[in-house]
Amino acid sequence: MSIQRHEVGPRMSKAVVHGDTVYLAGIVAESAKGKSVTDQTRDILGQIDALLAKAGSDKTRILTANIYITEMANFAEMNAVWDTWVVPGHTPARATVEAKLAAPDYKVEIMVVAGK
Repeated sequence: MSIQRHEVGPRMSKAVVHGDTVYLAGIVAESAKGKSVTDQTRDILGQIDALLAKAGSDKTRILTANIYITEMANFAEMNAVWDTWVVPGHTPARATVEAKLAAPDYKVEIMVVAGK
């Protein structure tokens, strides 16, 4: 089976497609870096939409999502954005974990696996 990589960097690719499965790296805010959990979650979900589209998929095909937030106190704020983004009937298996992220300006990181 072929492997396709999207947005390849020296350390990682943002998306890797193997067969009919799309694996996204942990996605953090770009334009909303340092902003609120709401802004960062919107930014990340927009990036996920774009990456999945490049790979020939979309959010209705997400199988699993791992969400990392720096403070569980922000769980409801993140969920408010997530809940308006996911498509009813197409919600993935999901875990949310409190974790220290790579830089203090990041408050949310989301990693998904999707089918094509």
